[in-house]
Amino acid sequence: MAQTFVHLRVHSEYSMVDGLVRVKPLVSRAAELGMPAVGLTEQSNMCSLVRFYKAALGAGVKPIIGADIWLENPEEPDNPFRLTLLARDNDGYLNLTEIISLGFTDGQRHGKPIIQRDWLESRANGLIVLSGAKLGDVGKALMAGKPELARERAAYWRDLYPDSYYLELQRTGRAGDEDCLHLNLELAAEMGLPVVATNDVHFLEAEDFEAHEARVCIGESRTLDDPRRERRFSDQQYLRSPDEMIELFSDIPEAVDNTLEIARRCSVQVRMGEYFLPDYPIPDGMTMDEFFRKVSEEGLEERLAVTLSKDDPEYDAKREAYYKRLNFELDIIIQMGFPGYFLIVMDFIKWAKNNGVPVGPGRGSGAGSLVAYAQMITDLDPLEYDLLFERFLNPERVSMPDFDVDFCMEGRDRVIEYTAEKYGREAVSQIITFGTMAAKAVVRDVARVQGKSYGLADKLSKLIPFEPGMTLNKAIEEEPQLKDFLEQDEEAQEIWEMALKLEGVCRNAGKHAGGVVIAPTKITDFSPLYCDDEGGSLVTQFDKGDVEDAGLVKFDFLGLRTLTIIKWALNMINPRREKRGEGELDIATIPLDDKPSFDMLKKAETTAVFQLESRGMKDLIRRLQPDSLEEMIALVALFRPGPLQSGMVDDFIDRKHGRQPVSFPHPDYQYEGLKPVLEPTYGVILYQEQVMQIAQVMAGYTLGGADMLRRAMGKKKPEEMAKQKQIFLDGCEKNGIDKTLAENIFDLVEKFAGYGFNKSHSAAYALVSYQTLWLKAHYPAEFMAAVLTADMQNTDKVVTLVEECRAMGLDLLVPDVSRSAYTFTVNDDGQIVYGLGAIKGLGEGPIDSIVAAAKDGPFEDIFDFCRRIDLKKVNKRALEALIRSGAMDKLGPGRAQLMASIEKAIQQADQQSKNDAAGMIDMFGEMLHAGGEDEDPYVDVADVREWPEKQRLKGEKDTLGLYLTGHPFDEYEKEVRQFVRSSIADLKPNKSPQRVAGLVVAQRTMKTRTGSTMCFITLDDRSARIEATLFSEAFF
Repeated sequence: MAQTFVHLRVHSEYSMVDGLVRVKPLVSRAAELGMPAVGLTEQSNMCSLVRFYKAALGAGVKPIIGADIWLENPEEPDNPFRLTLLARDNDGYLNLTEIISLGFTDGQRHGKPIIQRDWLESRANGLIVLSGAKLGDVGKALMAGKPELARERAAYWRDLYPDSYYLELQRTGRAGDEDCLHLNLELAAEMGLPVVATNDVHFLEAEDFEAHEARVCIGESRTLDDPRRERRFSDQQYLRSPDEMIELFSDIPEAVDNTLEIARRCSVQVRMGEYFLPDYPIPDGMTMDEFFRKVSEEGLEERLAVTLSKDDPEYDAKREAYYKRLNFELDIIIQMGFPGYFLIVMDFIKWAKNNGVPVGPGRGSGAGSLVAYAQMITDLDPLEYDLLFERFLNPERVSMPDFDVDFCMEGRDRVIEYTAEKYGREAVSQIITFGTMAAKAVVRDVARVQGKSYGLADKLSKLIPFEPGMTLNKAIEEEPQLKDFLEQDEEAQEIWEMALKLEGVCRNAGKHAGGVVIAPTKITDFSPLYCDDEGGSLVTQFDKGDVEDAGLVKFDFLGLRTLTIIKWALNMINPRREKRGEGELDIATIPLDDKPSFDMLKKAETTAVFQLESRGMKDLIRRLQPDSLEEMIALVALFRPGPLQSGMVDDFIDRKHGRQPVSFPHPDYQYEGLKPVLEPTYGVILYQEQVMQIAQVMAGYTLGGADMLRRAMGKKKPEEMAKQKQIFLDGCEKNGIDKTLAENIFDLVEKFAGYGFNKSHSAAYALVSYQTLWLKAHYPAEFMAAVLTADMQNTDKVVTLVEECRAMGLDLLVPDVSRSAYTFTVNDDGQIVYGLGAIKGLGEGPIDSIVAAAKDGPFEDIFDFCRRIDLKKVNKRALEALIRSGAMDKLGPGRAQLMASIEKAIQQADQQSKNDAAGMIDMFGEMLHAGGEDEDPYVDVADVREWPEKQRLKGEKDTLGLYLTGHPFDEYEKEVRQFVRSSIADLKPNKSPQRVAGLVVAQRTMKTRTGSTMCFITLDDRSARIEATLFSEAFF
């Protein structure tokens, strides 16, 4: 008799529909129970495979790879059978990966990936199959009293999987288990089939059953006590110990023995820690390395032809410095085996630029590579801005390079599409992400399934602080009110205890913002695939960390909205330049020392400027007064919590303005050798690259070694820091630097290393900020029109931007059906024309119809408008929205008369359409206009009184989300400003009370814990909006 047991059927949290087991605790528990192996068989996916495989090997437990599948049921398509597939060897693993992928890409029914038999028939090699107990096709036939059908089905599987098909036996306390077990034993004896025991594990410990039930109810949107809810699970489906399973199946010992036999037979080697890249096509007669050097040298020549002048007396020395750096980088990249990676990135960026898709100048540490600059991957000269290659690719720490590439939002998918076409659609995929049950949400979810009141759930959730990474345990520590409430309220405590068990559990799958993998063969050789129920959004089943462990290289195709804004602005600027006989504006060639741009910056007129528009940033700009791109780079790095709270920002500003002496790095312990490193930041250690350079200059570190020091300082591990400090001090001693000085500088560097920012990233993003600043300074109308378009669905933001347009002296015209596009545009007079897409109640269809009709000339009146547009798309409700927004102001004497003419205009247009359809001469149409062309079409509504101003403005507010031709607050502003001097837009964070005034544009109330009423109101004074809270004594 067996002395142990192996669980072959387990669902973890990554089953998403019904598992609660967490992978690491599963493996730890299996090891603790002395199990030699454990199987993990998610429901229809393999999302947990990599982390399971690594954790199992680390714990000395053999990982058995498999999956539970839904198998097609031709008689009842909506009631599929269950089957468990286990990979016996690597062939089986690859077949399983393909089968699971096909379920998502080709087999989905009502959101379930259904596996077809012919897929199994063509991929049977290397798999072991468990019958699915009473939910398998054999089990269902047995339970239905159809033994002949059961024998027929079992024979099919036995023939398809000789010696690898097992009848599955379960004793989990669920109805039908024992009956099915005995029927299976009879069939096994009759057909000579082996049997195997499973416990269909869905949670780790017996006491987790209620939490698992809650997890299932959350997914099904049911409450725990809902009488209609199917009870599919029992409290016995936990990870039973070997002794429990041996005892449970003591009458069928071979069912236990066979778990060990299956575990022995299963042996899959998943390749980890290697990198597999597709072969980049290179010209015949050249090696990859030769081609890589060639394109890099040619690209550098192209760059230097623009940046270096042959008249410069230092031309030869500068050129030599560039080539020395280039060759240094090339040698490292080739030595590390990464030329293919660079060439792939170069290729898709080149395609993007050649096909009208704007690409960012760089992102992250990649901007520190001269090879990347030479290959046009980045657009920032790393030598000019003192950016370090080793911060990107450290020769002393082998890891894949990682270029994060920003594309225009509109064109990003086109670049991914190009990549898929070039390397093969089967070889390219985006990457999965997993949503988890976060603190605030899980409290609400648990309260709902427990049947607790919404008010209790809302109160408990709102007591949890709102900040990234917040956990339930952290919330109790940080919020005394929460702790008190839980102690006083028994129902709240019940919610909390259950929520603790579910917090952080995988809830759903999504798509990584920008990650794309390119495989040398088909993706399924490395990872199974997942997609939505319509077959779209194809992603790997391994997330970004796991997919890289499995050998695929991640490329980041990120969408940056600002690049789209720049593109839209240039699309308006260049046609107007062409009309003036000026050349096309290329944003990459604008001067980087433009005085009007920096004058605007120093006045903090940076609303809508990338990264520089928040109130806090504007305050910092006013204090710093940046006057160069180098200082803009510093500005981006300084505006973070660490520098702001550490005093670093104050030191930087005071040193810049001469209020503090510049020291390298500290007045009490200076080392003049650091002057070249720290002079650009007035002696302040601001960038990670400076930490590396200090180690290089003082202690003789290589920049690769210095990057290791930087990483150690960031992790703050005492043992590692002690080791690094000694290396630093020894190096300083060799360079003749006093030990006390060296210790003081090391301690200072260590203190600020945690605040240091990646200069390469800061420089690249500062350049994008500068480009938007320059556009705002030189092409304000086009730039603001582009920004308004980008934000037109965000009413609060549009309010701020409209006020900014007014402050800039720009004319903003109401929407106009004859002249407006879907987006905000600029007319020939330099005025911004409101976009029709910003009108609430209009979709793209109606707007496309209006814009298409307007191409034949301006509309004369509402009757002409209705005749020329498609009234099936532009219905009466849309017409009313157009009138109330002001978009038809030029088509009639007033909005009231236009509104009163809608019915007649629609009737005439319908009649005209019928006449045209019948092929009639337009005589009837002439009769409708009897009286001549000069007759007023609005004569029938001449007596309709125009709307008062309040009604007109309300119409604009309802349709545009803001007041455009005026503001109700205008009537009271003169008097209000006697009591409240500051507008909402000018308010600054302040601990003392501040007065504010505005029009109430929204409000909501709620009951407090004591039963009193409080009110949240949104105030609007035309400059901006703000939410204020009124407590019961102030709210009536």
